[in-house]
Amino acid sequence: MSAKQNAKSSILQSVHETALDLQDLGFIDKHKMQKYDALCLDAVPVYDSQKIKGLRERYRISQAVLAAMLNTSLSTVRQWEIGDKHPSGPSLKLLNLLDRKGMEVLI
Repeated sequence: MSAKQNAKSSILQSVHETALDLQDLGFIDKHKMQKYDALCLDAVPVYDSQKIKGLRERYRISQAVLAAMLNTSLSTVRQWEIGDKHPSGPSLKLLNLLDRKGMEVLI
């Protein structure tokens, strides 16, 4: 984890800094350090139908283009936008990337 990433709380930040020091000294392996890194990650927000449609409209792209960018089907994007389904897993993370960083990161 980079030094730029913010921890959720001062306690987690202290634990993470201590874990980094222990890793540098060889007491914590890479696998264990990844678990500490994961504790400090922000949760991916939920994207409902309005947020998904709003993202699509912000970038002026069609449902088909959004589906291609997220490597999912057009019918899935349609179902997200009408509220029949909700994105999860990789699609949810890619929507979050699109929201935070823009289309350039997905193209």
